[in-house]
Amino acid sequence: MHYPQEVHLANVRQLTYGGDNAEAYWAFGGDRLIFQSNNPAWNVSCDQIYILSLDADNSPTSAYPPVKVSTGLGRTTCSYFLPGDTTFVYASTHLGNPDCPEVPARGPSGEYVWPIYADYDLFLSSVRGGDPVRITDAPGYDAEATVSPKGDRMVFTSMRSGDLELYTCRLDGSDVRQITNTLGYDGGAFFSPDGKWIVWRASRPSTDDEREKYTRLLGQGLVEPTDMELFVARADGRKARKITDLGGANWAPFFTPDGKRILFASNHHSGGFPFNLFLIGKNGQGLEQVTFDSAFDSFPMFSPDGKRLVFASNRNNGRTRATNLFVADWIN
Repeated sequence: MHYPQEVHLANVRQLTYGGDNAEAYWAFGGDRLIFQSNNPAWNVSCDQIYILSLDADNSPTSAYPPVKVSTGLGRTTCSYFLPGDTTFVYASTHLGNPDCPEVPARGPSGEYVWPIYADYDLFLSSVRGGDPVRITDAPGYDAEATVSPKGDRMVFTSMRSGDLELYTCRLDGSDVRQITNTLGYDGGAFFSPDGKWIVWRASRPSTDDEREKYTRLLGQGLVEPTDMELFVARADGRKARKITDLGGANWAPFFTPDGKRILFASNHHSGGFPFNLFLIGKNGQGLEQVTFDSAFDSFPMFSPDGKRLVFASNRNNGRTRATNLFVADWIN
């Protein structure tokens, strides 16, 4: 579970066992994680949202399996606590179709693609259950919402302009503002600890062939996420700049507790697999490898106090395809 080269990690604990578990994000109080899973042992057919409680030693304090807090209908993704930790935002397809949506096949040459389900909308839900409240109703994809540590706004990805762009809004879904406007996929955005900056992943097709392929796939509800770099900007979208130029897929970025560096997943060193975690300065300098797994490490998030890190990994999975959640103490 812990490789000797991983000097930034200590006290590594595995939290889930089986299925695909990902996008685990801390509560504002630092005592719970909310995440998505399709673990077949939990009687779900596609991703649903769960909450797991932890103590200060990284040990789960809640029952296993964890508590499911989504409806069990449709497919869900990208859940995130709101201030107070009694409510969370997430994306779900259940209003468009209560069944799990079809998973797209690979492209004609074996290209890996992500589905951009048009039925995804953002919802607010209580951690105690009940009917979720829909807060987006624009045509097409609305998902990938995260909340500012200041607790005033969220950022999300939407197709409402005809392209995948970033938007911010108040926590009730009002006062929607578009903050990117360049052809290509903009998504997976997170705020800095002080709420003044955002970091996100983006594709930027630059040739006629690349633009044609991107728009053709997008018309089919697909994105090919194999060529993405990281960008930072002010929280309102001003002063946007690219901070990686590594090639490959660079994604799942998250600011370090001091706001000076960004931890992210990348396969630039391998061209395919493995994916590992890397650090880079907000100015694009000082690249450093953090994890050294032979398959997949991604979706890192620091706890609100900056002392712990949660991430998803294929490590210790008995040579299965399972992606599990791990938590570790962070060593600067």
